[in-house]
Amino acid sequence: MSYRNMEECIIDLEKHGHLIRIHEEVDPHLEMAAIHMKVYEAGGPALLFENVRGSKYRAVSNLFGTIERSKFIFRDTWESSQAVIALRSNPMKALKQPLRYIGTGLAARKALPIKKGGGVPAGFEEIRISDLPQIKHWQGDGGAFVTLPQVYSEDPDKPGIMNSNLGMYRIQLSGNEYELNKEVGVHYQIHRGIGIHQAHANRRGEPLKVSCFIGGPPAHTLSAVMPLPEGLSEMTFAGLLSGRHFRYTYVDGFCISSDADFVITGEIHPGETKPEGPFGDHLGYYSLTHPFPVMRVHKVYAKKGAIFPFTVVGRPPQEDTAFGELIHELTGGAIRSEIPGVKEVHAVDAAGVHPLLFAIGSERYTPYQQLKQPAELLTISNRILGTGQLSLAKYLFITAEEDQPVSTHDIPGFLTYILERINLRRDIHFQTNTTIDTLDYSGTGINSGSKVVFAAVGEQKRSLCTEVPEVLRRLEQGWGPAAMIMPGIVAVQGKPFRDYASAAEEVSGLSAAIAAQGPLDACPMIILCDDSSFMAETLNNFLWATFTRSNPSHDIHGVNSMVEHKHWACDNVIIDARVKPHQAPPLIPDPEVQRRIERVFTTGASLGGLRDRNRSSSHSVVKKDSEEDS
Repeated sequence: MSYRNMEECIIDLEKHGHLIRIHEEVDPHLEMAAIHMKVYEAGGPALLFENVRGSKYRAVSNLFGTIERSKFIFRDTWESSQAVIALRSNPMKALKQPLRYIGTGLAARKALPIKKGGGVPAGFEEIRISDLPQIKHWQGDGGAFVTLPQVYSEDPDKPGIMNSNLGMYRIQLSGNEYELNKEVGVHYQIHRGIGIHQAHANRRGEPLKVSCFIGGPPAHTLSAVMPLPEGLSEMTFAGLLSGRHFRYTYVDGFCISSDADFVITGEIHPGETKPEGPFGDHLGYYSLTHPFPVMRVHKVYAKKGAIFPFTVVGRPPQEDTAFGELIHELTGGAIRSEIPGVKEVHAVDAAGVHPLLFAIGSERYTPYQQLKQPAELLTISNRILGTGQLSLAKYLFITAEEDQPVSTHDIPGFLTYILERINLRRDIHFQTNTTIDTLDYSGTGINSGSKVVFAAVGEQKRSLCTEVPEVLRRLEQGWGPAAMIMPGIVAVQGKPFRDYASAAEEVSGLSAAIAAQGPLDACPMIILCDDSSFMAETLNNFLWATFTRSNPSHDIHGVNSMVEHKHWACDNVIIDARVKPHQAPPLIPDPEVQRRIERVFTTGASLGGLRDRNRSSSHSVVKKDSEEDS
């Protein structure tokens, strides 16, 4: 369907059984988010909140909650959009198969944005920030946030819509030091296009004009998070995926989307910041309060009958998990064209996306040599860790297929393949004092931390243990119990983390105790943790706790470790995944809010039909983990 606006999408979804209306009055303070999460966990439909307390506007969530629903929304433009991205990444395809791609050019003609007159678009009215649904998601959040914004800016050195950036940067509407209706917070992280625009504006001594679009056709929302090939703008892609031109105009020098439900315009002045946050984020913790740009609000507009889209961010999986799958399906092939030799790259959602990457590359440098070791894989690793948002990763596990197929999406199979082949004295490579995700608090400061590459290739070197080795069962008092996570990976419970000096001494003692028992080749990876039963309970628990709570340079240790010619080596890797005092607190659902929202799930209520539809819920896991942290 080629939706002209959000309303048309909602009507279509409801008609086909993909959306439920919630008639009861719901509080935007914690209740709407809690309802959304419960429905998402049940694999439920999109939700239209028709009665939002304190606002006359309706709100919609879980639009992209499943990959199937997302593909249904874009069913008429999906294939043509994939084809255009593929051509931008590899234009030779059109020359080799011209008939196959003849329709791609026709689709692209509809993609260019089109300016429609001047002044405020028909049907828009001026409102205030306080008129918007003030949705607060977690009890520790600093205020109400826009979680699906389309933040638009232009390059001051090259103005115009074709040199614009459309990004999804969270917008804080209230709380902290913001003057309500006059200021909002703009939280954008490193490697974002708006940062380049603000740098150019600062150099010119000018404020950066910013427009925040909310709603409109779902394609516009998705375009704000798309990692697109060079030369393909978000505005063009928005038209391509929606099947119709992105329509816009200018008012007072600010770009206005004619199709959006809401538009906030304002300016970011050089050097002006205010505290932003805390905010429950996609790693499953609160991102803390930090100074970020403050936008002086110019005007706020709403379309007649406007609908406010939102999502809820928390420990994966959440709605942005389906977002990620959707993006991968649309652009998965682009990375292979951008980085020669790459076959797959998978940002592991259960680990919070940015902390952990799995990759399959090629090993073609020396096919004439019998003894194989990572060579081309290391070149590819550097390219991956220097490319866009992939550069925010902390851990990269990479291999090359040889005698058997391997997939980065088969997580236990992929890790087993690596651990069976890795030479721990040769194949671990660190990058220290570098950048990591802004939202990751495992490092040495905001945006600061380290990276590590585990590269493996060649024949199988070891058989992995499938039971906890006896040496790890017989550790002295103060260590243990130990629990099996998966073949070759064992969790060992330790004392609570105090500081890095104490940790170094403790892990040194653990390493010595293991080394004294002789080689432990079948167990290449040991995870030091606060609760070994939690760590081993599910694969997702292991991925989340290990890779969100460790900084490679500080938290990777080893049995018989050594440094030779600046290269670190060991016999067994020990990752200290205990909770550190400087890390952010985890997100814990409020039991009272959970109790209150039951009213909309009772028989006869709007969501009564979902009561018995339940897929595996993460709430019990989060509760257990929060008890561990306390």
